[in-house]
Amino acid sequence: MNSIRWGIIGCGAVTEVKSGPALQKADGSQLVAVMRRNGDLAADYARRHNVDRWYDNADALINDPQVDAVYVATPPSSHKDYALAVAAAGKPVYVEKPMARLHAECLEMITACETAGVPLFVAYYRRGLPRFAKVRSLLAEKAIGDIRFAQVSYYRRPSEADLRGAENWRVDTRIAGDGYFYDLASHSIDLLQYLLGDAIAAAGYASNQTHMYEASDIVSGVFLTKNDVHVNLVWNFNAATRQDRIEIIGSKGTLTFSTFADNPIVLENSDGVQSFHIDNPPHIQQPLVQTIVNELRGQGKCPSTGRTAAQTNWVMEQMCTPRPRNSGTVFGSNSNVNSDGI
Repeated sequence: MNSIRWGIIGCGAVTEVKSGPALQKADGSQLVAVMRRNGDLAADYARRHNVDRWYDNADALINDPQVDAVYVATPPSSHKDYALAVAAAGKPVYVEKPMARLHAECLEMITACETAGVPLFVAYYRRGLPRFAKVRSLLAEKAIGDIRFAQVSYYRRPSEADLRGAENWRVDTRIAGDGYFYDLASHSIDLLQYLLGDAIAAAGYASNQTHMYEASDIVSGVFLTKNDVHVNLVWNFNAATRQDRIEIIGSKGTLTFSTFADNPIVLENSDGVQSFHIDNPPHIQQPLVQTIVNELRGQGKCPSTGRTAAQTNWVMEQMCTPRPRNSGTVFGSNSNVNSDGI
């Protein structure tokens, strides 16, 4: 293909800056059609983003002969159904993260795409960002020696909307999986597997301490990578202060950085302390989108696939499903996971 012509199912907020313009600006890529159930909103998006066609029906977009590949940017509850429909049409699929609500849904998506002979990509775009390419490079250069363990701390205050009990699909377990943990922690878990190796075992606790919504508001967990690196994580959405910190500890130093904040990467070793500030691109999905377009054009490989993303869903499930109910019971095992994490 000389140029990949994209259609978007679900042209909502995430597509306004992060991804929609990325599909337009990547080399060899065009955004030619968008869909939203509310046709007026789809038409408005198409007008503002200079997109030729809009639909209020997903099947119409999927079967548009001018659409080569489809980006599914809806909430997680519909990812599987749309991915299966796109695969059945014989077109490549790019799905927002998390890949699905359940690991089992991820497996269905993988099977459908592999049966149809089409690639499946997932929007864990931190795998494509220059700042994390730098972290990966420092680890490969053994700037901190042999990697021993990693610690993730993310906490923040409840939002005003949560305190008011406002409707929010991200904390509706029927739509999004287990709340903000699935929405946000999935990025860190996926990134750390990219940096440190796939998880082969995982366990954790999930609780709802504030009862502002149904989903968990605190999750603590651990996982062990195939490279024998231990990872400890705490995610809390009802704390008094805010922190976004990942620390990787090696035999000769440490690396510290953030998943979301635009903080410098800090390297500490026998040479002293060094900081690396690497700005994110204005359309943050564009580097990953470029790897997808390159692969579809036969010019490379995308690092975020259905198989890598399913591994992240598996880890999250071990940490928080089912949620303990004042039982003190720990959940999670590696008894059913293979080397691909599926």
